[in-house]
Amino acid sequence: MNPRRPFLRGCAAALLWAALVASASAQTSLKVLTAGAFKQVVVALVPAFEARTGVKVELQNDTAGGLVKRIQGGEAFDVVIVTMPGLAGLSEQGKVERASVKPVAKVGIGVAVKAGVPHPPLQTVEQFKDAVLKARKVAYIDPASGGSSGIYLDGLFQRLGIADAVRAKAILVPGGFSAERIVNGDAELAIQQISELLPVAGVSLVGPLPDEIQNYTTYGVAASAQSATKPATTSFLQMLAAADATAVIRAKGMQPAP
Repeated sequence: MNPRRPFLRGCAAALLWAALVASASAQTSLKVLTAGAFKQVVVALVPAFEARTGVKVELQNDTAGGLVKRIQGGEAFDVVIVTMPGLAGLSEQGKVERASVKPVAKVGIGVAVKAGVPHPPLQTVEQFKDAVLKARKVAYIDPASGGSSGIYLDGLFQRLGIADAVRAKAILVPGGFSAERIVNGDAELAIQQISELLPVAGVSLVGPLPDEIQNYTTYGVAASAQSATKPATTSFLQMLAAADATAVIRAKGMQPAP
């Protein structure tokens, strides 16, 4: 084998990356839509991406279901990060490039209380039920808004036989951070994906749901089939696959997708 071949391949890869960055910097902005669970990861990565490429990122977040509906309704975008089933549907409808669809992270559901308050035990399903039933008010994402955790929890409470009791004291949050309702005194308990509990100051993560009732949601990324900013979009997708992104994903309470 030609001893110069690996060197030449490395040079070619470096030149390709430089070309992508240079081309991306010619674009003025990139519209990125992200589900709330992955928002903190994107927020942490965007400054370095903007500094490296010169591309301004316009970041918008919503529930996964809300974003899918917006895209189905014709909203323009460049990159979307939602659940893998959501991306599968958008791919079938020609809204995203099928070849660009890739899983990026998964996250489980956790329980939070106000900082300084004793943590209820959560090792068993019965302990989880007891904590929920004893709480004066319980905040979680409104299933009607399309939030993944809210949809799952609604079904879970039904299976556990406590749906009526929970609904009577539920604080249904249309989107965003349900734990904020603990901070303002509306609720004593918040149940949501862990990556959306950790960013809220003034609350404490009790822990994840017991393994028997835990639910992991896998999020993926895809490029718009109609994006006019292909070089910048390609650069953004590559950034999410880099080692730096993996470290941030873990730091924000998620796990890199297998």
